[in-house]
Amino acid sequence: MQLGRVVGTIVATHKTATLEGRKLLIVQPTGPDDEPRGAALLAFDAVGAGVGERVLVVSEGKAANQLLGRSQAPVDAAVVGIVDRIATVEDAP
Repeated sequence: MQLGRVVGTIVATHKTATLEGRKLLIVQPTGPDDEPRGAALLAFDAVGAGVGERVLVVSEGKAANQLLGRSQAPVDAAVVGIVDRIATVEDAP
């Protein structure tokens, strides 16, 4: 699982039937400091995330498929959580 920020959406009017009704997001992986790390990726949304939100992404195809409830769908990544806050050791009193 990795952290990321939703930076855009993809609209695909024609796609395989196993992906009908699913929103596709562009996610920029980030570190806990919110600095970009690596290339952006495409991920199907399982939680209702929107542009600008910090999210948790699972990028293993089998896990992403299970979370979306579509075992035969060609999915590599899925947004599985919206991050409310991140607390690190440096934040502790």
